[in-house]
Amino acid sequence: MKREERRQEIINLLVESRAVELDDIAARFGVSKMTIHRDLDDLERAGVLRKVRGGATIDAGTQFESDFRFRELQEADVKRALAEAAADLVEPGMTVMINDGSMASVLGDVLCGKKPITIITNNAAIMERAKGISGVTLIGLGGVYSAKFNAYFGIVTEEALSRLRADIAFVSAPAASGRLSYHMDEAVVRTKRAMMAASRQKCLMINSRRFGHTALHVLADLAEFDTVISDKPLPHDTAAELGGRTTVRIAKETTS
Repeated sequence: MKREERRQEIINLLVESRAVELDDIAARFGVSKMTIHRDLDDLERAGVLRKVRGGATIDAGTQFESDFRFRELQEADVKRALAEAAADLVEPGMTVMINDGSMASVLGDVLCGKKPITIITNNAAIMERAKGISGVTLIGLGGVYSAKFNAYFGIVTEEALSRLRADIAFVSAPAASGRLSYHMDEAVVRTKRAMMAASRQKCLMINSRRFGHTALHVLADLAEFDTVISDKPLPHDTAAELGGRTTVRIAKETTS
């Protein structure tokens, strides 16, 4: 098996199981552990995975968020449920901001059914799917493109946001603990906060699995959001600290 084929197969295994062990994949491909170490090192430098002792994972760490391509394939039912719950906050004719992220890209698809609507986003997946849809006014935020996040960031993005105003901003976060939400990338945090500052209402969409974790940068106090949407109730201590100042909505997964 060629090197690129082996590395693609490692990625496929990570998509299936979220983590791989060094010994297992060395035996699987019939190569040395040193060869697998080099594979994992190169994939980590590309931002595809995070090396851990004895293997690798695509689960987020305090300074790592897994590649958009992984996140897009994970927990589709939860993302759809959160998107549907978020869409209940939107009426036709509104202007909405949607940030980067695989969950947000699902929301973009759902909101295209709320026509007429104006969508402001730095999310390249939303831009690609929403462009040309009748009844959707799409304002794509430029900036420096990040393949890892499949979105645009930087001074150009933030300057554009400072000159726009929306009815509601939908923001996602990969970690939350207590009353604080977190993200591991400084440029991403700045863009999310610029969206919050440019919107009349602010909504946080967060997978319940993300609670109890932190990341390098504080994104926002949950009390800064008008609404928090999750797929399960917030941890008891977090809910108690919020004290009813933020509306919490629990998304319900649909059954087929």
